[in-house]
Amino acid sequence: MAESALGNSTSVQVEKKSSKLATVSKFRELGLLAFIILLCVVVQARNSSFLTMENINDMVTNTAILSILALGMMLVLITRGIDLSIGATLALSGMIAAQTVSANQGLHPILAILLGTIIGIVCGIIIGFLVSRLGILPIIATLAMMNIFRGLTFTVSDGQWISSYQMPESFVSIATSKILGINTLIVIAVVIYLIAFYFINHTRTGRQIYAVGSNPDSAKVSGISQTKILMLVYTIMGGLAGLSGVLWVSKFASAQGDTASGYELTVIAACILGGVSIAGGAGKLSGVILGSLLLGLLNNALPLLNVSPFWQMAIQGSIILIAVIINTLVKRGVVRNNLLRRKI
Repeated sequence: MAESALGNSTSVQVEKKSSKLATVSKFRELGLLAFIILLCVVVQARNSSFLTMENINDMVTNTAILSILALGMMLVLITRGIDLSIGATLALSGMIAAQTVSANQGLHPILAILLGTIIGIVCGIIIGFLVSRLGILPIIATLAMMNIFRGLTFTVSDGQWISSYQMPESFVSIATSKILGINTLIVIAVVIYLIAFYFINHTRTGRQIYAVGSNPDSAKVSGISQTKILMLVYTIMGGLAGLSGVLWVSKFASAQGDTASGYELTVIAACILGGVSIAGGAGKLSGVILGSLLLGLLNNALPLLNVSPFWQMAIQGSIILIAVIINTLVKRGVVRNNLLRRKI
């Protein structure tokens, strides 16, 4: 009875916090959507080839892998964690999958995808164990495993690349094939987001993830196993990184030891732009999609505007910083208004 009462109390607290954050998220997402539309109008005015169907399809396809990784990172950030190893996990799973299909030309692409995903899950379980069982800080555990996974990638590949001519056409065509006229990468991303939407919004475990990030102490007292939740989110992150590794190698038709080096920062940036709080307990799928789309749009638009490559990273960084500042100001304003309206 006591645990049930505590559990209900925690749920009420989470729901109250979620309602307050929902107002902030609404303003933030509308602002982000407006900025994306404005940016599209400006770029189209400068380069008429920007909003062509071909370019839009390329842009969305290029954003698919980023959005998949950002989903996993969102779950990790919600629990007040972080995963700096996803680029290395992606490289390791992609390299092993590429080596496997190169040695077995008749291997079905679905088996290669499963292989990469399993490798990623194993990597995620290791990190989850370090964080949840041993109590190592996420940033320390994932930084250490990032170097270990990256080293393993160079070890298994012996420092060699695997190029497109060494891979079977069936594997390379994963990223170029279409399902019902839609690129396979986009279809995979959509399916994953639909599953995630149901999991987050309609399952007890999904709500517990937010509870752990919102108030870990209350969640623990109410009977929520923080260990299991942390193990779960890092395992999901690892599995999505492993899947992305196979998709990445198929898309770029190349497996290298330094594949996706530093890409984890781009993924985190997509989450932050989408309104996911590093302090935990807040984050929406719609925001993550918009954040990923904005970064994909910038990567596509800046070259079309003939912006120097030396300035592109600086511009992206500036936009991220501005977005964070605006988000902070909006959140403070909403919280201040709520306090003023509170009855004493």
